[in-house]
Amino acid sequence: MKKLLNTLYVTVPGRYMLLDGENVVINEKDAEIGRVPLHNLDGIIAFGSNGASPALMGKCVEEGVSLSFMSRSGRFLCRAEGSVSGNVLLRRQQFRLADDTEESLKIAQNMIAGKIFNSRYSVERTIRDHSLKIDTDKFRQKSEYLQKAARNALNAQNMDELRGIEGEAASVYFSVFDDMILQQKEDFFFHERNKRPPLDNVNALLSFAYSLMTGMCSDALEAVGLDPYVGFMHTDRPGRRSLALDLVEEFRAVICDRFVLNLINKRSVSPSDFEKREDGAVLLTDNARKNFLSMWQSYKYEEIKHPFLNEKVERGLLPYVQALLLARCIRGDLDSYPVFMWK
Repeated sequence: MKKLLNTLYVTVPGRYMLLDGENVVINEKDAEIGRVPLHNLDGIIAFGSNGASPALMGKCVEEGVSLSFMSRSGRFLCRAEGSVSGNVLLRRQQFRLADDTEESLKIAQNMIAGKIFNSRYSVERTIRDHSLKIDTDKFRQKSEYLQKAARNALNAQNMDELRGIEGEAASVYFSVFDDMILQQKEDFFFHERNKRPPLDNVNALLSFAYSLMTGMCSDALEAVGLDPYVGFMHTDRPGRRSLALDLVEEFRAVICDRFVLNLINKRSVSPSDFEKREDGAVLLTDNARKNFLSMWQSYKYEEIKHPFLNEKVERGLLPYVQALLLARCIRGDLDSYPVFMWK
C-alpha cells in the first residue's frame, strides 16, 4: 500500500480492508500488514482487493472519504457513496470551468505544454543514450523547437492557437520518431501517425498503448469523482471521453511511446506479431496482445520519481495522481494544474 496526496492506494491484489476504531487496517491472509488513521485520508483506491468491511464503507461515507474499487488492471468498478455525494459539487465546478473559455484555456495550456515538454524529453533522452547512432544535430534542432513550442503553449491566446501549436509540435516530434527506432528497421518503421486504422506495425503498437492509457485515465477520473466525458481542450462529443483524452496527452511521449520503442529496440515484438487486413489495417494478433498486456503490466509496476510530489510512484498510479491534482485544481485548492513533466 502507498499513501499519496492523502489518498491510500492498495495496489496488491487479494488484500482486505476493515475498520479498527478510527483506523483503516489492511489484512492479507488474516494477518495485519498495515494501518492508517482514517482522519488522515481524503480517499482510498483499491486495485483487485478482496473488498472492504461494511463498517469501513459506512465510516468512509460518513466521514466523506471516497472509497473506489478498481480491477487488477486498473479498470474502474465502483465507488462507495452515501445518499448525498460531494462529487456532485466537484462535477458542477468541472462543468462550469469547461463552459468558461478562459478557465478551460488555462488548464489546457498546462496540459499541452506538459505534452510538448515530455516529447522534448524523449528526444533529449535519445541524444543522451544513442548519440553515436543518430544525427545529433538534427535531434538538437527538433529539441530546440519543442522547447520554444512548450513556452508558446503557455502563452497561447485562445484554444485554436493552442491546437495549432500542439499540432506543429507533434509534427516536429514525430519527424524524428523513425530515427528512435534502432532495431528491426526493415519491419518497424514510422513515416507518419495514422490511427483509424493503423497502417503499419509501429502505428499498431502506438494505437494500442494510447488506447490502454486512455482507459487508465478515464478510470482514474471516475475514481476521483470527475466526469471523463467533459473536457477542457477536447470538446464534448457523444461517447467521447474528452477529459480522459485531455489527461492522456501528458503521458503519450514518456510512457506510451517509450514503452513501444523499448519493445521494438529490445526485440520483444517481431513481424509475426501482426496481421494485415484487406482494408490495409495492421493489428496485433491475439497472442501478441496478450504478451503486450503482460509486459505493459510489468511496466506499470516500475517506480519513477514524480516531479511535483518528489516521491516515488508506480507508473500505473500516475493517472490517478494527476486526476487527484486536477480535481484539487478544479476545487480551487491549487492555483493551477501541475501537469506531469518528466525530468
